Amino acid sequence: MSIQWRESLAIGVEAIDNQHKELLLRFDRLLNACQAGQGIEELKKLLVFLGEYVHTHFNDEEALQRLHRYPEYETHRAEHLYFIEQLNILNSETEAEGVSTHHVIGTNNMLLKWLLNHISKSDKDLGDFIKSGTH
Repeated sequence: MSIQWRESLAIGVEAIDNQHKELLLRFDRLLNACQAGQGIEELKKLLVFLGEYVHTHFNDEEALQRLHRYPEYETHRAEHLYFIEQLNILNSETEAEGVSTHHVIGTNNMLLKWLLNHISKSDKDLGDFIKSGTH
């Protein structure tokens, strides 16, 4: 199993698309590591990466939304805050318990699905709004 970037996920803003590509690449590494029995070690790396990267990425997206006066800004921002909350819960659990197989499975199920759904729907809507020039 792997996750690959596909052009249908592009929102048409190169900087954001490149950040999405990097996020998917990191999740793909986790999926590949799971197949090789190295999921726990790769999840540790992914959590460090996500702890820094999603804040930068979400801030960039939100700045773009404010710039274009995106009408769904608050809803979109709430989705970002939800992801950060889930990431914080996962980090707290792994700090208290150590990283285990159930954390790897949970990350694959929740974070990856959330990310793909968010990019393919919410971010895509943002890209369509920007391209429409209706702001």
